[in-house]
Amino acid sequence: MNAKLPALLGLLAGLGLPLPLHAQGFAGLGTQADGFAIPDPSRPPSFPADHGPHPDFRIEWWYVTANLTGTDGTDYGVQWTLFRSALAPSIGTDTGWQTPQIWMGHAGLTTPDTHHSAERLARGGVGQAGVTTAPFLAWIDDWQMRATEGEDDPLDHLSLSATADDFGFDLDLTASGPTVLQGQQGYSVKSPAGQASYYYSQPFYRVTGTLDLPTGPEPVSGLAWLDREWSSQPLSDTQDGWDWISLHFETGEKLMGFRLRDRADDPFTSATWIAPDGTPTPYGDGSLVITPVTHTDVNGASIPTDWMIALPDRGLSARITAVNPQSWMDTSFPYWEGPVRITGSHTGRGYLEMTGYDAP
Repeated sequence: MNAKLPALLGLLAGLGLPLPLHAQGFAGLGTQADGFAIPDPSRPPSFPADHGPHPDFRIEWWYVTANLTGTDGTDYGVQWTLFRSALAPSIGTDTGWQTPQIWMGHAGLTTPDTHHSAERLARGGVGQAGVTTAPFLAWIDDWQMRATEGEDDPLDHLSLSATADDFGFDLDLTASGPTVLQGQQGYSVKSPAGQASYYYSQPFYRVTGTLDLPTGPEPVSGLAWLDREWSSQPLSDTQDGWDWISLHFETGEKLMGFRLRDRADDPFTSATWIAPDGTPTPYGDGSLVITPVTHTDVNGASIPTDWMIALPDRGLSARITAVNPQSWMDTSFPYWEGPVRITGSHTGRGYLEMTGYDAP
């Protein structure tokens, strides 16, 4: 959404730090602001300043997914995410080991037959990870998302890279459309109780580059989508997972949608229909219908990897099917994430993320 991985801070345990979050990953994450800043619907995101970090908020991420095609027509998917979380509200100690900021990176590469994932952990304030806005650079260790040209918006042209033991990628991203504010001018509601985040996307990237596979380098091209989100209380106390989609239709339209599953109530849904010129139309709870069709056993959990999606206001009735049903991110808090194909009233490709389906 990416209301991406609020559970992410299992990384605190990996750094020997106390865990403020529920061990199962999603329930109880940030349901109270606890002194952190909260999104203000009267103040929309401002660029380029809001491309950078927001240490007064509890969590945020810089998140890219790419649907790619090899020279022989093979489908591939790439994910690159940098997470920031604060142990406590920022009080001016954001340098050195006194900083309350914690960073985590995730990278994934999906083929029709294999899925690769990797994770990096870092403490803020010591140069190992961070984000700068002038020039724009997001990094953790040698993983980077970097602005490559001095445009009005530094996210217009990016290089994206990550390396791991068994895979890597080096991609160039060029935006062919504008940044899109999700929800109401960037204020994205996540529950009937009113929890919300700031959320915007750049869904118009054209991509070229190279994947480093165990079989060797593979030139690729395709489409990418960047999400930026930050908040301090994104979930209600009964929400424990979500199903999120970002879809590129062959007609030029795009769709972001999610449903937040609730142990005590019906799922909460939200969507944004994006016209080819970038004009967004937000849809509130209940407008988007997301229904699982087929489940797959993935790492001991039953995961819905085939879905029907409907947005009647746009005449959308389509099926999304995983390119690789075994796209399991084996990270501190595991989740499913991978590319999908779209058939039905609209055709195309996109990305699906599902959290909270961990095996018992």
